[in-house]
Amino acid sequence: MTPNKSVEIEGKTVEEAIKKALQQLQLPRNKVKIEVLSDELKGLFGMAGAKPAKVRVSILKEAKNT
Repeated sequence: MTPNKSVEIEGKTVEEAIKKALQQLQLPRNKVKIEVLSDELKGLFGMAGAKPAKVRVSILKEAKNT
């Protein structure tokens, strides 16, 4: 089995975490597999950032060959 390059990134929201991971890998969204490890949890009075969202983004096999 060939190892897949993947990164785990946190962000204030799932979308922010995905965007950070795509920038780090320098790949478009259609060339990666995205797994949401945890959603963000709101803080007191609905304030963002009590617990950040976390995603794992892995490069698809087809993307390695291009």
